[in-house]
Amino acid sequence: MSNSKRTASMVAMALLVVAYFVMPPPAKAASIEDSVQISKLLADAKTESVELKHDALEMESFTRSKLSWESHATAITRIKGHINKVGELVTQLNDARHAGSPWQQDAIDRITPLLRELAANTESTIEHLNNNRNRLHTTEYKNYVVANYDLASDLAALIGDFVDYGKAKEKFETLQQKLETN
Repeated sequence: MSNSKRTASMVAMALLVVAYFVMPPPAKAASIEDSVQISKLLADAKTESVELKHDALEMESFTRSKLSWESHATAITRIKGHINKVGELVTQLNDARHAGSPWQQDAIDRITPLLRELAANTESTIEHLNNNRNRLHTTEYKNYVVANYDLASDLAALIGDFVDYGKAKEKFETLQQKLETN
């Protein structure tokens, strides 16, 4: 585990401990269990979003090369495929939202609009590519591709943070039960 991930996990754990002791007793008793299904869907979305980010970075690097429009088209098709897979997972997350804990519902609510923005930008990129096959080095096209990478990075980070939070929360609760603290 990298130092930054280890540090992030430790910070998350510390925040959970502080929140537990600061939270009033009725709120502790009223906490809702995390949905295993939602946690699994978030983990799947994390995996897909990391691949999406990788492909978006690769395509962004194409803007500094003389690759053909077909190479760009192949890359954007892969990106669109990842977006569609994440979209399917987000649809399943929204369908299961009612069973989620508050943090899981918040995750779904924050992921959904970011994915929509990424999908819209990807469609604009595809449209621009289709209409300007010989103009791949314009500022406008580069802006679309860079925005795609930025949005894909933000999506991967957001989903990853929620997955890490869920794991830290689960570990905290397991340790709490093990130590039988209240």
